[in-house]
Amino acid sequence: MFPETTLSDASTPEITLYSTAICPYCVMAKNFLKSKGLGWTEVRIDTDPAAREAMVAKTRRTSVPQIFIGQTHVGGYDDLMALHRAGKLEPLLAGEGV
Repeated sequence: MFPETTLSDASTPEITLYSTAICPYCVMAKNFLKSKGLGWTEVRIDTDPAAREAMVAKTRRTSVPQIFIGQTHVGGYDDLMALHRAGKLEPLLAGEGV
C-alpha cells in the first residue's frame, strides 16, 4: 500500500504524518497543516504493520500522530502546536531547523 499524499509546496521540507483512521489528533494535525496551505505524506500505521514498526523505531513512541518536517521529528499534535505558538514552526518549514 502506498502512503496517501497531499500536494505540498516544493519550497518547504517534506512533511510526513504517521496516523490511523480513528485518531482525532491526526485529524486536527491535518486540519492545521491544511489551514497553513501545507501538504504532507500520510503513513497509515493501522493498515501497515511494517509502517508501525518503522514509526516506533524512528520515534520511540507508539501514539499517533507522529509528525516529521524534513528529517526533524516534531512529535505529536500538541508538540506541533507548541512549536507553532513558540514561533519555531515557520523557520522549520523554511528549512532552517529548530
